[in-house]
Amino acid sequence: MAPPTPAESAAHQELLDSLDIATVRRPFRSQTWRPSQRRNKNVKQLLSESSRKEASVMATQANTGATTPVATASTDGSQTPAEGIPGTANIAQAAQNLQTLVLEKNARAAFSSGPTVTYTNIESAPSLHPSQQRPYCDLTGLPAPYTDPKTRLRYHDKEVFSVVRNLAQGVPESYLELRAAHVVLK
Repeated sequence: MAPPTPAESAAHQELLDSLDIATVRRPFRSQTWRPSQRRNKNVKQLLSESSRKEASVMATQANTGATTPVATASTDGSQTPAEGIPGTANIAQAAQNLQTLVLEKNARAAFSSGPTVTYTNIESAPSLHPSQQRPYCDLTGLPAPYTDPKTRLRYHDKEVFSVVRNLAQGVPESYLELRAAHVVLK
């Protein structure tokens, strides 16, 4: 076969360049892609927003005008009711505090189904998830990283292990019964 002429080589190279898909510009992202409008929030953000919302509701309820004291001392505008009449500032303050207490009591009565679970609430129930359950020593109550394969009792360290191995017959079963890990074969 004869070597290709320069004209044939140029035509061949031009054909290869036209068929090459690597030269076609393709954007990484689709042109129609738009970021999601939904924003995921963590628990702390949700709780802070709800407490801010409750505080704003309480503030608007406290400023409804129901706590303005009624005074008939002067109508000419020379004195304001809170300044002119002695003790009215304390009455207005007491009325506002009373209204806040009533609103809090009503809110507690509306949500009396149980303790509200918040981010830092101590009254929330303990976690029952298996990853949160730590094994404790059956004898001492300390964290137990070890389990005796013979008696299946959990123990804290080698001193407790020597006690576990020297227990009388039937005693390990009673410890397992207390932990609800005792197996009875019939």
